[in-house]
Amino acid sequence: MNLNLDRRAMMRGVGLAGAGLSLPGWARPVSAGTTALPPELSGEELTLTVGHVMRAIDGKPAHGIGINGHAPAPLIRLKEGQRVRIHVENGLDEETSIHWHGLLLPFQMDGVPGVSFPGIPARGRFTYDFPVIQSGTYWYHSHSGLQEQMGHYGPILIDPKDADPVGFDREHVVMLSDHSPLHPHAIFRKLKLEPGYFNRQRQTISGLLAGRDQRPSERAEWGAMRMDPTDIADVTATTYTYLVNGHGPADNWTALFSPGERVRLRFVNASAMTTFNVRIPDLAMSVVAADGLNIRPVEVDEFQFAPAETYDVVVIPREDRAFTIVGESIDRSGMARATLAPRVGMTAPVPPLRRRPVATMTDMGMGAMGGGDCAPEHAAMGHCAAGAPMDHSMRDFTPAPGVKRDPGVQTISPMPTDRTGYPGQGLENVGHRTLNYRMLESLTPNPDTRPPGREIVIHLTGNMERYMWSFDGVKFAHVDKPIPMRSGERVRVTLINDTMMGHPIHLHGHFFELVTDKGAHAPRKHTVLVQPGGKVSWDVTAEPGDWAFHCHMLYHMHAGMMQVVQVRDAGGKVA
Repeated sequence: MNLNLDRRAMMRGVGLAGAGLSLPGWARPVSAGTTALPPELSGEELTLTVGHVMRAIDGKPAHGIGINGHAPAPLIRLKEGQRVRIHVENGLDEETSIHWHGLLLPFQMDGVPGVSFPGIPARGRFTYDFPVIQSGTYWYHSHSGLQEQMGHYGPILIDPKDADPVGFDREHVVMLSDHSPLHPHAIFRKLKLEPGYFNRQRQTISGLLAGRDQRPSERAEWGAMRMDPTDIADVTATTYTYLVNGHGPADNWTALFSPGERVRLRFVNASAMTTFNVRIPDLAMSVVAADGLNIRPVEVDEFQFAPAETYDVVVIPREDRAFTIVGESIDRSGMARATLAPRVGMTAPVPPLRRRPVATMTDMGMGAMGGGDCAPEHAAMGHCAAGAPMDHSMRDFTPAPGVKRDPGVQTISPMPTDRTGYPGQGLENVGHRTLNYRMLESLTPNPDTRPPGREIVIHLTGNMERYMWSFDGVKFAHVDKPIPMRSGERVRVTLINDTMMGHPIHLHGHFFELVTDKGAHAPRKHTVLVQPGGKVSWDVTAEPGDWAFHCHMLYHMHAGMMQVVQVRDAGGKVA
């Protein structure tokens, strides 16, 4: 017997057992539902301590940054109408912060260092104090450096002060995220040196010979533009393990139900860089809330959501069997996996990864010519045929006079289209019902239905070869003035994506109404995924303060895709 090996195995087992204790109650391996647990953090006075933690992911120890010894962080459960004071103690040797994602509060409490407050210094303390004026599913995370990637995030559930319009018998939080053994700064460095470093699904000669992906003429045209149609995600399963409530696919986090129950699943995308396609094979989902706000229920089989978005769904599993919850990464290099089951220990078949999508000319901003969003009239004229001649005017700045001509701007979309009716890359022809933004309708009329008094057009710009990201060609470090708005004014913001990557754009401290022809019932969101080569318009009522405005792909924001929206009254003061 090798005593040394046995001792090492024993110590490793003890270490992993200890790491398992880093999981808060709501994220333990088996969940009977959030209401079955005593509230971890609730009431009017809370204390959070940020520090280093060790955790286990698929049986392997991993370092992280957590809260109160947990990564992911504890569930905070509040009540609409209460007031809360949250004391945050920083146990790190570096600055930290907490942003309350999606919560409407005074800007000084928003938690963005250098924008709304100074940050929480190493070994320092800060108290957040604000009224809770809404209900729904939200989350909180660090807004300092790249700490969010390391586990510094957790869910927030706010119960409504009146009867909940969503009926359910049991609820579970399903928080999806991504984890890498690499330090976040090492990931960023690799992206700067070689943007396609993590892409192991590029087109090959064998694929060409087998008739897969693009035809030779298309490959030549894309090559001439220095574009990679398989560049769907910057960071992939090459380094990432995709998590459900802090558990890897092999951990198989399990949510329990009794057959016939209405089960509410509160999905939160807390990932740093991953857009997920979510489905539960053989089980329909009724989407009842988007970004925490109630919507008219819409039944689908799959939905795509980007970092920072949330969706609440209700499912009714009637059979005494298990179901697999699948969170497939957009590039289909990996998946987050969990199980919905009537009893502990049950599993269901895990579907194989589907073939990764290939970007189209529509994703390059060529309008409907790429085939992905081809209108019938364009198809009839042959404008959507594969291999159609490519318009090489993507470096023409005429459609974007406000964009700075800079090495950080690789392309300008010649014909960006409204893609709010698009289900997302890879979901065009999956053979079942998929969600898109135009299917969302607010359950109740919006609080402000005034038409906008003016429009602001903002271009989402980048150079994928140099891994540079910005708004209007100016990265945040070089911004010399904020985006100005007047307190209470109605503004239409149109976002134009001049890149081939999807960008989830988040405006702090606000909900905005997507312009999708739904009138007073337009869906209200705090984060919107602007599809590649697409554009999105939304109307917003400006709230006083200084508000961060950025892409929620963590490394895009870190590279410079961020700005500040400054809202003042007529006298130039915060009202």
